[in-house]
Amino acid sequence: MMQFNETPPQPLHQIPPFSKPTIMNKNQTRPWPGFPTSKALGNNNSNGNNNFGDANCMEQLLVHCANAIESNDATLAQQILWVLNNIAPPDGDSNQRLTCAFLRALIARAAKSGTCKLLAAMANSHCNSIDSHKFSIIEFASFVDLTPWHRFGFTAANAAILEVIEGFSVVHIVDLSLMHCMQIPTLIDAIANRFEVTPLIKLTVADCTEDIPPILDLSYQELGYKLINFAKSRNVAMEFRVVASSYVDGFASLIDQLRVQNLVYKETNEALVINCHMLLHYIPEETISTPNSYSYAYPLESSSSLRAMFLKSLRSLDPTIVVLVDEDADLTSNNLVNRLRSAFNYLWIPYDTVDTFLPRGSKQRQWYEADLCWKIENVIAHEGLQRVERLEPKSKWVQRMKNAGFRNVSFGEETVSEVKSMLGEHAAGWGLKKEEEDVVLTWKGHNVVFASAWIST
Repeated sequence: MMQFNETPPQPLHQIPPFSKPTIMNKNQTRPWPGFPTSKALGNNNSNGNNNFGDANCMEQLLVHCANAIESNDATLAQQILWVLNNIAPPDGDSNQRLTCAFLRALIARAAKSGTCKLLAAMANSHCNSIDSHKFSIIEFASFVDLTPWHRFGFTAANAAILEVIEGFSVVHIVDLSLMHCMQIPTLIDAIANRFEVTPLIKLTVADCTEDIPPILDLSYQELGYKLINFAKSRNVAMEFRVVASSYVDGFASLIDQLRVQNLVYKETNEALVINCHMLLHYIPEETISTPNSYSYAYPLESSSSLRAMFLKSLRSLDPTIVVLVDEDADLTSNNLVNRLRSAFNYLWIPYDTVDTFLPRGSKQRQWYEADLCWKIENVIAHEGLQRVERLEPKSKWVQRMKNAGFRNVSFGEETVSEVKSMLGEHAAGWGLKKEEEDVVLTWKGHNVVFASAWIST
């Protein structure tokens, strides 16, 4: 067990050179918007002081700290944590707040390996977690509208769905979303405006995210009543169903129920729409041996990963369209340092953007960054099934979808125009680009979220 030195750490100017430096490949060094490129850790600038406020330097400090924790070098870990504690206040600039969140996550990881009064004090007074806020439906709707992070996916997905459901008398939407059906009202409104004879909307949701922020202070049953009433006000008939299912087993019970229902409605004029919004990356990606209890829902080879099994099961339902929206990053590495670097080089984006739309000290900023802190702690401090934030990049999901028997379809010019119009409502810095058949949301040129649409081959 890792035992931490209880004596006070040495002053910053007396800290010896890092014993196990990890040199960053120059080709990997990215000049961040608004941040100067740092010199190598330990080099002095013209004034003889280290560039501790620089983003790349802070990243390297975090990497050295992670290495020290993983190698049980308690003294070095404590020294670096002390340095980070002094240069990354929780109310600083976006770079400092990002680093503070990673500091807190490393403290949580280190605390699992041993005991240290300094770590406990830092956890309680400096980077203590903010409880995730439980949003009312009005708060949550306003919160989603603050940024295109989710609106981008809503807009692109809705446009793609509208193009394929024309002519169907029934549209069955399976909403696998982290955002508690916030996309659905705009889709209902668009259906009401687009079609003279509106189809019956059957909405199925999986109740599986009660412990993952953002958290809604409303049950899915209550949410369903509100959605049905809203649809009625737009002269759209709607049915709502909640299925108790879990991402832990790849939504096996949901797939099972959809398969049974699909047999009943196979010969009817019904479109099956699978809407996946930032939820599939919670399905474990490791290759596993398939438990017997999953064999009916997933009649596949036992060496498949749950993600591959889920997608192939979706393909067996022959959906009219599958829309996949997720964050374009890779947080799946089993190596802590690699995972930390990937997360740091992606999650600077929400911290950078928050300064453009939320004032310092606002409640909404606290709620927003508390959710980010939860994500960072899950990525850094947890392992095994507890580590559920396992983002994969767009390229990996594209390959997974193709392997499962889906064909990528392009978003039309009308969709691109709608997304661009939506982005115009937000701060400068957000952008849109086409990558083959897909559309990608960018911030200052860096990929943020991708949207892709798929049909059965």
